[in-house]
Amino acid sequence: MGAALAERLARLSVRRVSDLLFVLPRLYEDRTQLTAIGSLQGGARAAIEGEIQLTEIAYRGRRQLLTRVSDGSGMLTLRFFHFSASQQEGLARGTRLRCFGEVRRGPLGLEMVHPEYRRLTGAAMPLEETLTPIYPLTEGVPQGRLRALIQQALHELERSALRDWLPGASALPPGLPSLKEALVYLHHPPREARLAELAAGRHPAQRRLAFEELLAHHLALKLRKRSLKSDAAWPLPDDPGLARRFLEALPFRLTRAQARALADVHEDLTAGTPMVRLLQGDVGCGKTVVAAAAAARAAGAGAQAALMAPTELLAEQHWRSFRAWFSPLGETVALLSGGTPARTRRSALEAIASGEVRVVIGTHALFQEGIEFARLALVIVDEQHRFGVQQRLKLSEKGQKEGRVPHQLIMTATPIPRTLAMTAYADLDISVIDELPPGRTPVQTVVVPEPRRVEVVARIAQACRAGRQAYWVCPLIDESDELRAQAAEETAARLAEALPGVRVGLVHGRMPGAKKDKAMLAFQAGKIQLLIATTVIEVGVDVPNATLMVIDNAERLGLAQLHQLRGRVGRGTEASSCVLLYRAPLSGLARERLKVIRETSDGFEIARRDLELRGPGELLGTRQTGLAQLRVADLMRDADLLPGVQRTAELLLGAYPEHVAALAARWVGAGERYGRVG
Repeated sequence: MGAALAERLARLSVRRVSDLLFVLPRLYEDRTQLTAIGSLQGGARAAIEGEIQLTEIAYRGRRQLLTRVSDGSGMLTLRFFHFSASQQEGLARGTRLRCFGEVRRGPLGLEMVHPEYRRLTGAAMPLEETLTPIYPLTEGVPQGRLRALIQQALHELERSALRDWLPGASALPPGLPSLKEALVYLHHPPREARLAELAAGRHPAQRRLAFEELLAHHLALKLRKRSLKSDAAWPLPDDPGLARRFLEALPFRLTRAQARALADVHEDLTAGTPMVRLLQGDVGCGKTVVAAAAAARAAGAGAQAALMAPTELLAEQHWRSFRAWFSPLGETVALLSGGTPARTRRSALEAIASGEVRVVIGTHALFQEGIEFARLALVIVDEQHRFGVQQRLKLSEKGQKEGRVPHQLIMTATPIPRTLAMTAYADLDISVIDELPPGRTPVQTVVVPEPRRVEVVARIAQACRAGRQAYWVCPLIDESDELRAQAAEETAARLAEALPGVRVGLVHGRMPGAKKDKAMLAFQAGKIQLLIATTVIEVGVDVPNATLMVIDNAERLGLAQLHQLRGRVGRGTEASSCVLLYRAPLSGLARERLKVIRETSDGFEIARRDLELRGPGELLGTRQTGLAQLRVADLMRDADLLPGVQRTAELLLGAYPEHVAALAARWVGAGERYGRVG
């Protein structure tokens, strides 16, 4: 093939002939049987045969070619907006056609717009024997061309078998076909294939490839971990006792779970190889103080620690907490974000570059050009799934000096079931904080139908009169940010009218960052009593005085997101409530989700049930494992394959190490260049 086509195919990750086999159909069409025109239904996709009765050019708003086809049972119009003179000549009266396309209702009755078609000669043309694959396309590679290329690759597969890197059937879960059988089936399913099963990704052939893809990613992450452990890092002993004094000065004692996680971190930091640890815990479990204690150890050893947060608001909240904890110890904590004033920023940059400041908090501004660290030994990333791999890589690279790389501590408030975490984060050691600090009052969750909205508004008025604050979340689900913002603005106007004595504020995703931060800080300071917001507050500031959360249209959100939002209240000692306001009728899945969130506040149990329900809430926040996007597998849908993935990975690493790199290259490829990022 020519260089231009090869370049276009590279966009589909096709660089070798065998790569074509792994460009899988996104759906299938049934062209194995003809449908009589008289029995066609609008919205169906169908194959028909008929004779052209009339072809003409019409001018109805724009120039178009209309061809009327009949098979004796009815008449169908073929409509073309883009056509040539030769095409018009080929669609002459009396010509027999076989067409395939979507049937819709038009001004002349049923029609197909730009259908695929072939002219029929005297000899009967056989129908397709298998379902027709529809592939993902890239510009410049039409469907027919891609089908022909994949067909050639399948012929090559028949001649020289593609190497199956799994050592026999024992490495596979029972009931899954061989690699060759799976590929042939998926490119040409028989006419009796169950389309619903294929559409859901649950066919054994798809699961065979999903298993191999999950295995390849898991192995690549294992290799990445080995690679990291072969690097050198600065050992961080607590010789001056700063970490010990940090803990002694805290106005509270760590929970057993916090102490356990911190012991894991301290053990890693004493080693000369880099820590790459995931600190996982529920909303409000106290991950930040564990991260601060790790930063104290780095500062005590004469090195630097940097914490990166996803928003300016969260970065400032972390900075306030760190400053309160470190000031009594004589340590300055610097804040670097997009909103830092120029003079303050210059002063902070000089202090960071000289090593005078040893603890730095910031947003993505931390890895911009012009920021130099004297000796960055610990990188802490909060809500890691909100940062791209490239961003984390840049921050880590800032600490690569004298042949050493920084330790990495990655925090997430999204509880992930153990099996899922072990596969998706196989390159990380995992510490779990699975208990809340004492004094946190459990949040009472109630589910309320829309007709009782007036009662909910009255409850807000009561809370505000008592000196408390409340959130009202408007999670309108739509492709448009503008509609989300509009819903929040309309709700704010209605509630301000219904609650004349309450100070109402508004936050949504289309507001400028500075305006959004100003509203959130006003809410934190108590100047706003009721904050109307979209789901931008899912990760937000800590407001202990906020004791009521109302989530409008709660039936439209996934379990993980509902749990994150509920975590905004119950942060003080006062009793707190979360009201889930829903609109009937509820789907079975929505009803089950609301039942789960009402019954438990345990994030790990919610994550387990989320995995069972396979709701829209994506546990990992992203379909990326950190290396590359999954092409066939889905971590939620295919979670039952994960124990087998781990067993087979151990088998390959132990007995077939030569297969590991080849398997990773097939599915992960260039993604391994990110191997030094947690």
